[in-house]
Amino acid sequence: MLSEALRLIRVFHDLKQSELAAHLGLSKSYLSEIENGRKIPTLEVINKYAEEFNIPVSSIIFFSEQLNSNKPSDCQSPGVKKVIAGKIINFLQFVEQKTSDHGSKYT
Repeated sequence: MLSEALRLIRVFHDLKQSELAAHLGLSKSYLSEIENGRKIPTLEVINKYAEEFNIPVSSIIFFSEQLNSNKPSDCQSPGVKKVIAGKIINFLQFVEQKTSDHGSKYT
């Protein structure tokens, strides 16, 4: 889920992988592996995303599937954050698809 969130952040800002990789000081292949879920981004990489897009690290970390996986809070069941993050990702994918359907360059 985190990998898809990072991909959608890039797409939302209309950047190609090669452009973002250059901005973050990463190789395009490494960025591709992160976005495809083959590599887990380090905290350093997440910090770079946060700085590049002016997003709090906590907002990016929210999409990590392991977030509080074994510790339910007083008012949440263990899977609530995962469900909410999933719904946000689904909504962003819907927006991406609608934008794509209208001939945008976001794909």
